[in-house]
Amino acid sequence: MTGLQKALAALALLVGLVAGGVIGVAGIGHKYGAWDLAFAENTLLHYGFLAAVGAGGAAIVTLLLGGIRGKLGGAFTALLALAVAGGVAWVPWQMKQQEEASPALHDISTDTVNPPAFVTLAEVRRVAPNGADYDAAGAALQKKAYPEIVTYRSRVSAAALHGKAAQVVKDMGWQVAANLSDEGRIEATSVSEWFGLKDDIVIRIAATEDGGAVLDIRAAAREGDNDRGANAARVRAFIAALR
Repeated sequence: MTGLQKALAALALLVGLVAGGVIGVAGIGHKYGAWDLAFAENTLLHYGFLAAVGAGGAAIVTLLLGGIRGKLGGAFTALLALAVAGGVAWVPWQMKQQEEASPALHDISTDTVNPPAFVTLAEVRRVAPNGADYDAAGAALQKKAYPEIVTYRSRVSAAALHGKAAQVVKDMGWQVAANLSDEGRIEATSVSEWFGLKDDIVIRIAATEDGGAVLDIRAAAREGDNDRGANAARVRAFIAALR
């Protein structure tokens, strides 16, 4: 039986490591264009999670057998397998929890009536799954989920606000596609490390009659129906940095 315990523990560890590789490569493969987001999430992450759960279950069975028989053969390997499986399964589980806790939005704007339009990035977005047009159907859902996301108003001039906004964009590490102070427009792209997910940002700045300025920002994912709150967080962080 000790031999069986050791074999089961080794199998659990192997499956846990393979599951980790599958989950890891899910994002890397998408980042470099090997497959689309749906395949990465619905196939690789899904089955990687199930494999990790299975590995954890096998490790637990090994430990139970050892406890019942009073023989600790394979116990260390089983504990290692359980730790690996738990860590691997946590990643897609946490992503799923974030998705379920977030409204099904991928396009966030401080101005939902007249959202800033992509110009420089328009063509890139037109060929992307989510397109370039603002999804007005999500406006009501955004207002309910993120009522704090509204137009930013400043007492400084439009030129000064533009300069500050451009610096914040740089500080956040976004890839600048356009920075036109005469038009009061900045366009940029944020790229995630693991999946290489691209979210495009357009910022619109306009002077007000009192000598101040207003700023609207729109952040939209190129693909995926639910950005897990990423763009709402991005807009909030940007505005917070302006203050």
